Amino acid sequence: MQKTRLFLIGLIASVLLSAGGAFAESDPDQITIGIIPTESSSSAMKGFEPFRKDMEKALGIPVKLFIAPDYAGVIEAMRFNKVQIAWFGNKSAIEAVNRAGGEVFVQTVDAAGNPGYWSLVVVHKDSAYHTIDDIIRDGGKLTFGNGDPNSTSGNLIPTYYLWGQHDIDPLKHFKRVRNANHETNLMAVANKQVDFATNNTENWNKFAQVHPDMIRNVRIVWKSPLIPSDPMVWRKDLPREWKSKIKGFFLAYGRVGADKEKELAVLKGMSSGWAPFQDSSNHQLLPIMEINYAKDKMKIQNNDRMAQTEKSQKLAEIDAKINEIQSYGKLVQQFN
Repeated sequence: MQKTRLFLIGLIASVLLSAGGAFAESDPDQITIGIIPTESSSSAMKGFEPFRKDMEKALGIPVKLFIAPDYAGVIEAMRFNKVQIAWFGNKSAIEAVNRAGGEVFVQTVDAAGNPGYWSLVVVHKDSAYHTIDDIIRDGGKLTFGNGDPNSTSGNLIPTYYLWGQHDIDPLKHFKRVRNANHETNLMAVANKQVDFATNNTENWNKFAQVHPDMIRNVRIVWKSPLIPSDPMVWRKDLPREWKSKIKGFFLAYGRVGADKEKELAVLKGMSSGWAPFQDSSNHQLLPIMEINYAKDKMKIQNNDRMAQTEKSQKLAEIDAKINEIQSYGKLVQQFN
């Protein structure tokens, strides 16, 4: 409980205090940006390369790109200061804040200006399945392409809104479950290597541009409530001066200056296509934290092996954490 309280205090402190955290004693000699693996490494690197060049020019020090095989690899790289800035989903950002000294400083915005995106469940266009109920009914026959365990749209949101609401453990309910990134999951459905898979609207749109023939073979059967756009996270021990430079660069990019139109084109080529970044802080993680705890609560409720006394204790602890999050959320609103 104390760990959760300290974590939440850290979340709110980033909203109330512009400095946020301890500062390194010396200036960085380079900045490395971590990229979450929602698609192939080569595609991700290609999309971020023009942005990297512009950032390097603006900051006057080398800027590098880093991508790991999974979300956990980027989190660990930040933890050991191999990356100083990273693009995360909301769920993986919580891990980065909690375990790697991270702090949200800006938020991505899709090219259409949407305030977020949506998790999807998709099937092949020729599939006999048209609803989630159809999929659940025949679960024992089906192979499920699940998202990375630290993915918000590929794992957390479907777990909460679908499997949790139906009291389903995917590992037990479906014939086979395999975890992969968004692009791999779409390809697997299009090629009939899995019966259904998770994805999100951002990746769907980018995949449609790159693989127009393959996307025609995929059909959406479920769309989630809105998910807040992905955060960009920096190590909170970056020097104050460098935080100001970095945040200034991100918020000005594609908004001001003679190169505005060129920069907008660069943003559209990043991930599934972005508009200029918006200011943000750790407060955007609070709703996702609440969903994460609610998911844990459902797992405990469905655990028939756990003694009732222990179950009641754990459920009470989770309820207290959810109540704390909701209370801190109300506090944040007072300062917005």
